[in-house]
Amino acid sequence: MTGPGTRRGLLAMLMLLGLSAQAQVRVDISFKRSLYMLYEPIMCTVTITNQSGRTLELADTPRDKWFSFQIETTSGIPLPPVNADYQNQPVTIESGQKLVRTINLTPLYPLSEFGTYRVQAAVFPSQLGRMFVSPKLNIDITEGRLLWQESVGVPDGAGAGRSRTYSILAHRLPQTTMLYLRVEDKDAGIIYCTTQLGRFITFGSPDVVIDATNQVHILQNTAPRAFLYSHIDVNGKIQKQQAYQVFKERPYLVKQGNVVAVAGGVPYDPNAKTPEEQLPKLGDRPVPMPTPQGKPTPEDKPPENLLSH
Repeated sequence: MTGPGTRRGLLAMLMLLGLSAQAQVRVDISFKRSLYMLYEPIMCTVTITNQSGRTLELADTPRDKWFSFQIETTSGIPLPPVNADYQNQPVTIESGQKLVRTINLTPLYPLSEFGTYRVQAAVFPSQLGRMFVSPKLNIDITEGRLLWQESVGVPDGAGAGRSRTYSILAHRLPQTTMLYLRVEDKDAGIIYCTTQLGRFITFGSPDVVIDATNQVHILQNTAPRAFLYSHIDVNGKIQKQQAYQVFKERPYLVKQGNVVAVAGGVPYDPNAKTPEEQLPKLGDRPVPMPTPQGKPTPEDKPPENLLSH
């Protein structure tokens, strides 16, 4: 018979062995945010750290996939992948190294219902004979507020003769409101995109114009004196985006023949530095001066070994 002390010792040993095994491969996942709109890309970053002390060759076997997601509803109902016969490309991770990949879950899993989902990544190295999983993270999927919608025909090229429905939606995030464009073929049940166009001030509605080729042009207010122009084709591909500032009057869309353009504003680069940011700071390093002996002051040397992606 075993006493209480022996049982506690066995339990502690089993817990230690479990922690030791789990430490061989660490799996982590992250999302930029937890709230998403229906059909928009849900980008999950997966980090796999090899702590096994040896090189791992990760490859699918006839029985097991070396990588998978485990997604379920809050009631515990699992979501199988859209294509159960998917294949993972084999990879090699040296001991102590990390593998980082960002994966769009939207086309891979049927996340087509509103609600909360639990997401977990799993890695199965056949060399170790066991599965390693990440902590579970929750994501919420909601729908935006419909601002504008129109159906048009596809004039030429792929899909000619079919229809496309453009929908412009506003989606409230915790700190801001974003504008989205959804392009779909409702008859065929195909969603071509649900694209985030950028910030949106909700005091008014965006300007929308359909051109002669049935492509959509959108001008949205992103800040008190700033606007963003987007040109998107019938398959949801962004052809052009340009930021504008107010100059004398508010920018607006004009259609002249077959051409749609922005009038009343000045284009600008929102990522460019302001004049204040371009001024040198007191902490900036001065240009080194020659020493009295005429020898140049040595500059700091950069590291000889740099890792780049």
